[in-house]
Amino acid sequence: MRRIGLAVVLALSILAPLAAEGQQAAKVARIGYLGGGTACILQCEAFRQGLRDLGYVEGRDVVIEYRGYGGNFERLPALVTDLVALKVNVIVVTNTPSALAAKQATTTLPIVFTSVGDPVASGLVTSLRRPGGNVTGFSVVAQELVGKWLELLKQAVPDVSRVALLVKTDDRSKNDRVKAAAVAARALGVQLQVVEARHPAEFDRAFLDMTRARAGALAVLPTAMFASERRRLVDLAAKNRLPTMFPYSEDVDVGGLMAYGPNLADLSRRSATYVDKILKGANPGDLPVEQPTKFELVINLKTAKALGLTIPPSVLGRADQIIQ
Repeated sequence: MRRIGLAVVLALSILAPLAAEGQQAAKVARIGYLGGGTACILQCEAFRQGLRDLGYVEGRDVVIEYRGYGGNFERLPALVTDLVALKVNVIVVTNTPSALAAKQATTTLPIVFTSVGDPVASGLVTSLRRPGGNVTGFSVVAQELVGKWLELLKQAVPDVSRVALLVKTDDRSKNDRVKAAAVAARALGVQLQVVEARHPAEFDRAFLDMTRARAGALAVLPTAMFASERRRLVDLAAKNRLPTMFPYSEDVDVGGLMAYGPNLADLSRRSATYVDKILKGANPGDLPVEQPTKFELVINLKTAKALGLTIPPSVLGRADQIIQ
């Protein structure tokens, strides 16, 4: 699959020391970076590229302190406390749980998130236009995306009459997304089945509920927990023969049928511009939360074949990438 070789190289680079303190002649900015998993490694490299594009050289202008939680969210508070103790100039986080952990740990150090769902509903910022406080960054999901997922599913599986929507029970933006999905489902003439799961231990029960209700397709709402369990969700969708729409291309990389959503690498690269502004004196509370501008549709034809599904040419023609 694509990106695997890159992920290995980046993992090794993260583990290796980036620069010795003794080699820093001038004042060097220190950035704390909190992420986890292969997808976060890829986002991290995009962030580093964004810094390079702005003229930063690691070891000369900036040192990045990496902390990875590997999908174990219980480790987040300790890792953030460690970064705060290092007195980094800014903390970069990749998702809502890590952003919330960082905000709880410090009200003074600037925090930039690269890809959260609804920063207002989650309590990270007071508004998108003027975040206030010490937190800002980039949001990954607009409510209209939910309707787009159902629309693409219906086009890919024209005969589907019932679509399941997998949501995380305690997702603070769940209600708004479910309402948007219900409106889209009615417009498409399909029934919507909302299935909730709070923990990975509830996945088997959730898929059993879908099959019992005869759902013909599935859309997975984006959450950090679902992203950390993407391989298991992909396997369960295949086992239950459910054509599934995922939110990110990384889900399709590991065998998901299709995904439509923002390009996470692009958001991570753009987040470097906010770090640059903060290092130059900007107040994070004055930097508006930015929305994604680059979206991609990715389709896995190998998965479609395994499901006995023929993706219509009209859908394939819209794909930004097709995995054979």
